[in-house]
Amino acid sequence: MGKREDVRDALLSANGATLAALPQGARIGTSSLRRQSQMLHARSDFRVLELRGNVDTRIEKLRRGDYDAIVLAKAGLDRLGLTGNISEVLPYAVSLPAAGQGAIGIEARIGDAETLHVLAKLEDAETRSAVTAERAALAGLGGGCQVPIGAWGRVENGNLLLDVVVLTPDGTQRMWEKDSGPREEPEAIGKRVAQKLLERGSAALLERENRGTRA
Repeated sequence: MGKREDVRDALLSANGATLAALPQGARIGTSSLRRQSQMLHARSDFRVLELRGNVDTRIEKLRRGDYDAIVLAKAGLDRLGLTGNISEVLPYAVSLPAAGQGAIGIEARIGDAETLHVLAKLEDAETRSAVTAERAALAGLGGGCQVPIGAWGRVENGNLLLDVVVLTPDGTQRMWEKDSGPREEPEAIGKRVAQKLLERGSAALLERENRGTRA
């Protein structure tokens, strides 16, 4: 797993407005339930609409007026040279990224020693620890790709820090927990954060999604 890019979400608006400056009842485009929940938590007046297609298609839909703003991963925009379209990079307190966001993993056959040797030179230990912790937390909560869970792991001063948020699909309820420890113990840190959230009742929040609740 190579060195991670910027993990944050980015807001792209039709007129360059920030999240706070968008008009009442603004139409927000996203295909992510995680982003939907966090946008509605930030501003309950938003109208969240489904957004599909590749990045260029999504930006074109914004430009032609289908949405007032859309939310995309900053890493993807950076890699495609589309950073100039960003109106605001959303702070972590507003939109916590998805587990693994901004990271690229490469698979190889276990017995392919030559390929594994080459890939080892691309391995970034801090990225590996952070993503492992995030995925461990997600697994502990029983979540997959389409659940309102955000996770952000990072190494600071030699320690691994992990923040995880769980929301209801309509954004009205939010639970946030964090933990830290040696970066060599990412799975244990992820499991601890998941357990904290479960003890607070996060399973009930996620169950609303399992029953098909939508904002």
